[in-house]
Amino acid sequence: MQPERLLLGTEDCLAYSYDNSKRSVMPQAVALCVNAKEVADLLRVCHERAIPVTARGRGTNTTGASVPIAGGLVISLERMQRIIEINTADRYAVVEPGVLNGDLQAALKPLGFFWPPDPTSAPFSSIGGNLACNAGGPRAVKYGACRDNILALQAVDGRGERFSSGALTSKHSVGYDLTRFLVGSEGTLGIITQATLKLVPLPTAKRALRLLFARIEDAAAAVARIMAQPVTPCALEFIDRESLALVRARGVNLPAGDALLLVEVDAEASALDAACNAVLNAAQGPGLTDVLVAHDETQTDTLWAARKALSPALRSLAPKKINEDVVVPVSRLPELIAGVDVLARQHALRIVNFGHAGNGNIHVNLMIDPSDPVAANAAAHCLDDLFALVVSLHGTLSGEHGIGLAKRDYMPRAIDAHTLGLMRAIKTVFDPKGILNPGKLLPL
Repeated sequence: MQPERLLLGTEDCLAYSYDNSKRSVMPQAVALCVNAKEVADLLRVCHERAIPVTARGRGTNTTGASVPIAGGLVISLERMQRIIEINTADRYAVVEPGVLNGDLQAALKPLGFFWPPDPTSAPFSSIGGNLACNAGGPRAVKYGACRDNILALQAVDGRGERFSSGALTSKHSVGYDLTRFLVGSEGTLGIITQATLKLVPLPTAKRALRLLFARIEDAAAAVARIMAQPVTPCALEFIDRESLALVRARGVNLPAGDALLLVEVDAEASALDAACNAVLNAAQGPGLTDVLVAHDETQTDTLWAARKALSPALRSLAPKKINEDVVVPVSRLPELIAGVDVLARQHALRIVNFGHAGNGNIHVNLMIDPSDPVAANAAAHCLDDLFALVVSLHGTLSGEHGIGLAKRDYMPRAIDAHTLGLMRAIKTVFDPKGILNPGKLLPL
C-alpha cells in the first residue's frame, strides 16, 4: 500500500471516527484501500498482531456499526468504486463495495434495469455498506432487501484469507449459502471486496396513491388488507398523526386525517389500472376519509412530498433523536401502533412513527435530546418496553438498520442463548482472534 493512503494524523483519523449514529471513537490509523489484495495484506498483519479492524463505506449507518470502538485500524473502501460489469442478458452487475447505490442506479436506468434496495441514503451510501446491514427501503415490500438481491460475493476473512461464494446463476444449491450469510453480518465475519448483484427490469408504468384515514388503527388495518390480496405494491409507506403534524407545519397541504398511507403500484401499462383498483378496493374500510390518485409524474412528486418532508422536519426538531426500525408481521401492525401510543403516554415522550408498512417495518422515532439525563433515562426504559412489545408480537429488532452497538444488548430478547452460541462459534471460524468489528452485533 502506498504510504500516502495510510492516514495517521489526528485530523485525518477524526473523519473516520463516527457514523450517522452520532457516536465517535478515534482509530489509531486509517487505510484507504483500492483493491482486494491490499485489504487481504492488511488483515493478515492485523490478525498476526491482534489489531482491531473496522471496515467502513460512507458512514451512513445509524447504529454505530462503523464506529471503531476498539480503536485500531479503519479500512475504508470508499476508493474501491468500480462498476466492473453489467450483464443485462443474465441480469447481474458486478461492483466493488465503494460504489454508491445512487451511482449504480444511474448506470442501470438507461439499460432498463435497477437494483431493488433503495434506502433513504441511496444517493450517498455505498453498496458494501448496504450489504453489511442488509439495507432495504420502500421497494423491499415487493422486491426484497439486499439479501434477496445478491448472487455472489468476494471477501476477506479475519485471517486475511480471500474467499468467494455464490454463483452467476439465479439458482444455486451447492453447499452452505455463505453469500447471504455475510449480508447483514456488519463486517464481523469478513470484508466484502466485490459483489455480484441481481438486477430487475424497470417496470413500464407505475402510479402513486395517497390514502388518508381518520384513525391510526384504521390505516394499520388497511395495510393488512392490502397485503392480503394478490397485487403487491412496490411501496406502501405509513405516516402517523405526529408525522403529519410536522409535515403540515412545513407547508405541505394535506386534508384532515390522523394517518396516511402512501402507496405506489407498478406493472405493465396495460395492467396498471387493474392493479391500482385491486389495491384501492382492499383499502376501502372504516376510517378512510380521502383518496388521491396521481396520474402523472408531477402529481406523483406532490404525493411523495409529504414523505420527503418528514426526515428534515424530524432532524430540525431533534437532531439526535433515537430511530428504531422494528418489524412485526403485517397482521400485527394495529397492535404495534396502539402499543407504541401507550408507551409514549407512559414514558411522557413524543414518539413519531412512519415507515415501510407493507412488510411491517416501522421506524419508531423517540424525539429526545440524549444530553438531557431525564429524557435519556425515559428513552432507555421506553426502548426496553418497545422491544418487549415487538417480541411479544412475534416481531424482530431490526428490518434494515442492523444491530451495531445500538441494539446489541437487546439481542438476547430476540434470539435464544443456544442460537447466539452458534453465532459466536461461526464468528470464531471466520475471525479466530476476534479482530473484525469487535463489540458489534453479538452481545458481550
